[in-house]
Amino acid sequence: MKLIRHGTAGDEKPGLVDSTGKLRDLSGSVRDIAGPCLSRQALDRLRMIDPLTLPVLPAGTRLGPCVGGTRNVVAIGLNFSDHAAETGAAVPAEPILFNKAPSCLSGPNDPVILPKGSAKTDWEIELAVVIGARASYVHANEALDYVAGACIMNDVSEREFQMERGGTWTKGKGCPTFGPLGPWLVTLDEIPNLKKLSMSLDLNGTRMQTGSTATMIFDVAQLVAYVSHFMMLEPGDVITTGTPPGVGLGKKPPRYLKSGDEMVLRIDGLGEQRQTVIAFDDWTAKVAAGEPTN
Repeated sequence: MKLIRHGTAGDEKPGLVDSTGKLRDLSGSVRDIAGPCLSRQALDRLRMIDPLTLPVLPAGTRLGPCVGGTRNVVAIGLNFSDHAAETGAAVPAEPILFNKAPSCLSGPNDPVILPKGSAKTDWEIELAVVIGARASYVHANEALDYVAGACIMNDVSEREFQMERGGTWTKGKGCPTFGPLGPWLVTLDEIPNLKKLSMSLDLNGTRMQTGSTATMIFDVAQLVAYVSHFMMLEPGDVITTGTPPGVGLGKKPPRYLKSGDEMVLRIDGLGEQRQTVIAFDDWTAKVAAGEPTN
Protein backbone atom coordinates (compact mmCIF):
# COMPACT_ATOMS: atom_id res chain seq x y z
CA MET A 1 0.00 0.00 0.00
CA LYS A 2 0.87 3.63 -0.46
CA LEU A 3 -0.51 5.56 2.50
CA ILE A 4 -0.85 9.34 2.67
CA ARG A 5 -1.98 12.10 4.99
CA HIS A 6 -3.83 14.98 3.38
CA GLY A 7 -5.35 18.34 4.23
CA THR A 8 -4.46 21.41 6.25
CA ALA A 9 -1.16 21.40 8.12
CA GLY A 10 -1.73 20.12 11.64
CA ASP A 11 -5.13 18.67 10.78
CA GLU A 12 -4.24 16.02 8.20
CA LYS A 13 -6.53 13.08 7.48
CA PRO A 14 -5.53 9.56 6.38
CA GLY A 15 -5.68 8.34 2.82
CA LEU A 16 -4.13 6.04 0.26
CA VAL A 17 -3.07 5.92 -3.36
CA ASP A 18 -5.04 3.46 -5.50
CA SER A 19 -3.62 1.34 -8.32
CA THR A 20 -4.34 4.07 -10.88
CA GLY A 21 -2.56 6.76 -8.88
CA LYS A 22 -5.70 8.45 -7.55
CA LEU A 23 -5.62 9.79 -4.00
CA ARG A 24 -8.46 8.51 -1.83
CA ASP A 25 -9.69 9.36 1.66
CA LEU A 26 -9.46 6.80 4.47
CA SER A 27 -10.87 8.92 7.28
CA GLY A 28 -14.04 6.81 7.43
CA SER A 29 -11.95 3.74 8.22
CA VAL A 30 -9.07 4.90 10.43
CA ARG A 31 -8.26 7.95 12.53
CA ASP A 32 -4.75 8.64 11.22
CA ILE A 33 -1.67 7.05 9.68
CA ALA A 34 -0.07 6.97 13.11
CA GLY A 35 0.49 4.89 16.23
CA PRO A 36 -1.67 1.73 16.35
CA CYS A 37 -2.59 2.08 12.66
CA LEU A 38 1.02 1.19 11.79
CA SER A 39 0.98 -2.30 13.31
CA ARG A 40 1.14 -5.31 11.02
CA GLN A 41 -2.43 -6.30 11.99
CA ALA A 42 -3.79 -2.80 11.34
CA LEU A 43 -2.08 -2.61 7.95
CA ASP A 44 -3.52 -6.00 7.03
CA ARG A 45 -7.01 -4.67 7.83
CA LEU A 46 -6.43 -1.67 5.58
CA ARG A 47 -5.40 -4.00 2.75
CA MET A 48 -8.85 -5.60 2.92
CA ILE A 49 -10.54 -2.31 1.98
CA ASP A 50 -11.45 -1.94 -1.69
CA PRO A 51 -9.89 1.41 -2.67
CA LEU A 52 -12.61 1.94 -5.26
CA THR A 53 -15.14 2.31 -2.44
CA LEU A 54 -13.24 5.30 -0.97
CA PRO A 55 -13.86 8.97 -1.87
CA VAL A 56 -11.48 10.46 -4.42
CA LEU A 57 -9.65 13.54 -3.19
CA PRO A 58 -9.83 16.77 -5.20
CA ALA A 59 -6.98 17.71 -7.50
CA GLY A 60 -4.44 19.90 -5.75
CA THR A 61 -5.08 18.42 -2.31
CA ARG A 62 -2.15 19.19 -0.01
CA LEU A 63 -0.15 16.21 1.24
CA GLY A 64 1.22 16.34 4.78
CA PRO A 65 4.01 14.25 6.31
CA CYS A 66 3.08 10.66 5.54
CA VAL A 67 3.05 9.63 9.21
CA GLY A 68 1.51 11.45 12.17
CA GLY A 69 2.22 11.55 15.88
CA THR A 70 5.97 11.10 15.43
CA ARG A 71 7.81 11.49 18.73
CA ASN A 72 11.35 10.71 17.61
CA VAL A 73 13.27 11.31 14.39
CA VAL A 74 16.62 9.51 14.43
CA ALA A 75 19.06 10.34 11.66
CA ILE A 76 22.17 8.51 10.52
CA GLY A 77 25.27 10.44 9.51
CA LEU A 78 27.83 9.49 6.86
CA ASN A 79 26.08 6.22 6.00
CA PHE A 80 26.94 6.17 2.29
CA SER A 81 30.51 5.26 1.43
CA ASP A 82 30.59 7.63 -1.56
CA HIS A 83 29.21 10.52 0.54
CA ALA A 84 31.81 9.90 3.26
CA ALA A 85 34.50 10.07 0.56
CA GLU A 86 33.01 13.32 -0.80
CA THR A 87 33.28 14.97 2.63
CA GLY A 88 36.76 13.59 3.31
CA ALA A 89 35.50 11.68 6.36
CA ALA A 90 36.53 8.19 7.36
CA VAL A 91 33.98 5.43 6.94
CA PRO A 92 32.41 5.06 10.41
CA ALA A 93 32.94 1.81 12.28
CA GLU A 94 29.49 2.16 13.86
CA PRO A 95 26.47 4.21 12.78
CA ILE A 96 26.59 7.91 13.68
CA LEU A 97 23.31 8.90 15.35
CA PHE A 98 21.77 12.33 15.81
CA ASN A 99 18.24 13.66 16.17
CA LYS A 100 16.04 15.89 14.10
CA ALA A 101 13.24 17.66 15.99
CA PRO A 102 9.85 16.07 15.20
CA SER A 103 8.59 19.64 14.71
CA CYS A 104 10.78 19.87 11.58
CA LEU A 105 8.56 17.41 9.70
CA SER A 106 6.57 18.92 6.85
CA GLY A 107 4.68 17.88 3.76
CA PRO A 108 6.63 16.63 0.73
CA ASN A 109 5.74 19.68 -1.34
CA ASP A 110 5.62 22.33 1.38
CA PRO A 111 8.10 25.22 1.16
CA VAL A 112 11.48 24.92 2.87
CA ILE A 113 12.09 28.00 5.02
CA LEU A 114 15.63 29.32 5.36
CA PRO A 115 16.11 29.99 9.10
CA LYS A 116 17.00 33.39 10.51
CA GLY A 117 20.69 34.06 9.93
CA SER A 118 21.17 31.10 7.62
CA ALA A 119 23.91 31.26 5.00
CA LYS A 120 24.63 27.54 4.48
CA THR A 121 21.37 25.60 4.20
CA ASP A 122 21.92 22.38 2.26
CA TRP A 123 19.93 19.49 0.77
CA GLU A 124 20.14 15.73 1.44
CA ILE A 125 17.89 13.14 -0.18
CA GLU A 126 17.42 10.17 2.14
CA LEU A 127 15.53 6.92 2.47
CA ALA A 128 13.50 7.03 5.67
CA VAL A 129 11.70 4.19 7.41
CA VAL A 130 8.76 4.41 9.80
CA ILE A 131 8.56 2.14 12.84
CA GLY A 132 5.37 0.08 13.14
CA ALA A 133 5.85 -1.73 16.46
CA ARG A 134 7.71 -1.05 19.70
CA ALA A 135 11.32 -2.12 19.22
CA SER A 136 13.96 -2.63 21.89
CA TYR A 137 17.11 -4.74 21.60
CA VAL A 138 15.99 -6.34 18.35
CA HIS A 139 18.32 -8.35 16.12
CA ALA A 140 19.03 -7.40 12.52
CA ASN A 141 17.48 -10.62 11.21
CA GLU A 142 14.12 -9.61 12.70
CA ALA A 143 14.40 -5.82 12.49
CA LEU A 144 12.26 -5.37 9.37
CA ASP A 145 9.34 -6.94 11.24
CA TYR A 146 9.26 -3.69 13.22
CA VAL A 147 9.12 -1.45 10.14
CA ALA A 148 5.74 -0.26 8.78
CA GLY A 149 7.12 1.15 5.56
CA ALA A 150 9.53 3.50 3.81
CA CYS A 151 9.40 6.98 2.32
CA ILE A 152 11.53 9.89 1.11
CA MET A 153 12.97 12.49 3.46
CA ASN A 154 14.88 15.63 2.57
CA ASP A 155 17.27 15.95 5.51
CA VAL A 156 17.62 19.71 5.09
CA SER A 157 20.70 20.87 7.01
CA GLU A 158 22.14 24.27 8.00
CA ARG A 159 25.86 23.56 7.82
CA GLU A 160 27.05 26.57 9.84
CA PHE A 161 24.66 25.71 12.65
CA GLN A 162 25.64 22.04 12.36
CA MET A 163 29.40 22.30 12.12
CA GLU A 164 30.58 25.74 13.22
CA ARG A 165 28.47 26.53 16.27
CA GLY A 166 29.81 23.86 18.65
CA GLY A 167 27.95 21.02 20.29
CA THR A 168 26.04 18.45 18.29
CA TRP A 169 24.82 18.22 14.70
CA THR A 170 21.26 18.58 15.98
CA LYS A 171 21.55 22.39 15.89
CA GLY A 172 21.61 22.38 12.10
CA LYS A 173 19.06 19.64 11.54
CA GLY A 174 15.84 20.49 13.37
CA CYS A 175 14.66 23.88 12.10
CA PRO A 176 11.02 24.14 10.98
CA THR A 177 10.45 22.56 7.52
CA PHE A 178 13.84 20.77 7.65
CA GLY A 179 12.15 17.36 7.29
CA PRO A 180 9.87 17.05 4.25
CA LEU A 181 8.49 13.50 4.49
CA GLY A 182 6.56 11.58 1.85
CA PRO A 183 4.68 11.80 -0.45
CA TRP A 184 3.66 8.26 0.55
CA LEU A 185 4.44 5.73 3.21
CA VAL A 186 5.04 2.60 1.12
CA THR A 187 4.60 -0.70 2.95
CA LEU A 188 7.52 -3.09 2.62
CA ASP A 189 5.59 -5.65 0.57
CA GLU A 190 5.65 -3.12 -2.32
CA ILE A 191 9.44 -2.59 -2.15
CA PRO A 192 11.32 -5.46 -3.80
CA ASN A 193 14.72 -4.62 -2.32
CA LEU A 194 15.55 -1.81 0.11
CA LYS A 195 19.21 -2.32 -0.77
CA LYS A 196 18.82 -1.41 -4.46
CA LEU A 197 16.82 1.82 -4.69
CA SER A 198 17.97 4.58 -7.03
CA MET A 199 17.91 8.09 -5.55
CA SER A 200 18.17 11.56 -7.09
CA LEU A 201 17.86 15.25 -6.21
CA ASP A 202 17.62 18.06 -8.75
CA LEU A 203 18.11 21.74 -7.93
CA ASN A 204 16.54 24.19 -10.37
CA GLY A 205 16.49 21.46 -13.00
CA THR A 206 20.15 20.44 -12.57
CA ARG A 207 21.04 17.05 -11.11
CA MET A 208 22.90 17.41 -7.82
CA GLN A 209 22.60 13.98 -6.22
CA THR A 210 22.56 10.62 -7.94
CA GLY A 211 22.93 7.55 -5.78
CA SER A 212 21.67 4.21 -4.66
CA THR A 213 20.97 2.53 -1.36
CA ALA A 214 23.45 -0.10 -2.61
CA THR A 215 26.27 2.11 -1.29
CA MET A 216 24.85 2.33 2.24
CA ILE A 217 27.43 1.28 4.83
CA PHE A 218 24.78 -0.02 7.25
CA ASP A 219 21.52 -1.26 5.72
CA VAL A 220 18.03 -0.62 7.08
CA ALA A 221 17.84 -3.81 9.14
CA GLN A 222 21.22 -3.14 10.71
CA LEU A 223 20.22 0.44 11.54
CA VAL A 224 16.89 -0.44 13.13
CA ALA A 225 18.57 -3.08 15.26
CA TYR A 226 21.44 -0.78 16.21
CA VAL A 227 19.24 2.17 17.19
CA SER A 228 16.97 -0.14 19.25
CA HIS A 229 19.94 -0.94 21.49
CA PHE A 230 20.22 2.72 22.54
CA MET A 231 16.57 3.79 22.78
CA MET A 232 13.04 2.43 22.69
CA LEU A 233 11.56 2.86 19.22
CA GLU A 234 7.81 3.47 19.12
CA PRO A 235 5.23 3.24 16.30
CA GLY A 236 5.46 6.37 14.20
CA ASP A 237 9.13 7.02 14.95
CA VAL A 238 11.22 7.79 11.88
CA ILE A 239 14.76 6.67 11.09
CA THR A 240 16.32 8.49 8.14
CA THR A 241 19.26 6.54 6.82
CA GLY A 242 21.81 8.90 5.27
CA THR A 243 22.47 10.55 1.93
CA PRO A 244 24.47 9.76 -1.24
CA PRO A 245 27.05 12.21 -2.65
CA GLY A 246 26.21 15.54 -4.24
CA VAL A 247 25.28 17.73 -1.29
CA GLY A 248 26.03 21.44 -1.47
CA LEU A 249 28.76 21.17 1.16
CA GLY A 250 30.70 18.84 -1.13
CA LYS A 251 30.62 21.11 -4.19
CA LYS A 252 33.74 23.03 -5.17
CA PRO A 253 33.05 25.76 -4.23
CA PRO A 254 30.21 24.84 -1.86
CA ARG A 255 26.69 25.65 -3.12
CA TYR A 256 23.89 26.42 -0.68
CA LEU A 257 20.19 27.06 -1.01
CA LYS A 258 18.77 30.51 -1.65
CA SER A 259 15.25 31.90 -1.76
CA GLY A 260 13.43 30.86 -4.93
CA ASP A 261 15.35 27.61 -5.46
CA GLU A 262 13.35 24.48 -6.26
CA MET A 263 14.33 20.97 -5.22
CA VAL A 264 12.91 17.77 -6.74
CA LEU A 265 13.65 14.46 -4.98
CA ARG A 266 12.93 10.95 -6.23
CA ILE A 267 13.49 7.39 -4.96
CA ASP A 268 12.46 4.30 -6.93
CA GLY A 269 8.93 3.27 -5.98
CA LEU A 270 8.61 5.93 -3.27
CA GLY A 271 7.42 8.84 -5.39
CA GLU A 272 8.59 12.43 -5.74
CA GLN A 273 8.94 15.50 -3.54
CA ARG A 274 9.08 19.09 -4.82
CA GLN A 275 9.95 22.05 -2.56
CA THR A 276 10.46 25.76 -3.16
CA VAL A 277 12.85 27.59 -0.85
CA ILE A 278 11.78 30.81 0.87
CA ALA A 279 13.66 33.13 3.23
CA PHE A 280 12.41 33.45 6.80
CA ASP A 281 11.52 37.15 6.49
CA ASP A 282 9.58 36.56 3.26
CA TRP A 283 7.74 33.68 4.90
CA THR A 284 6.72 35.72 7.94
CA ALA A 285 5.57 38.55 5.64
CA LYS A 286 3.31 36.10 3.76
CA VAL A 287 1.87 34.81 7.00
CA ALA A 288 1.23 38.34 8.30
CA ALA A 289 -0.51 39.24 5.03
CA GLY A 290 -2.71 36.14 5.19
CA GLU A 291 -1.33 34.79 1.93
CA PRO A 292 -1.33 31.03 1.17
CA THR A 293 1.79 29.36 2.55
CA ASN A 294 1.51 25.87 1.02
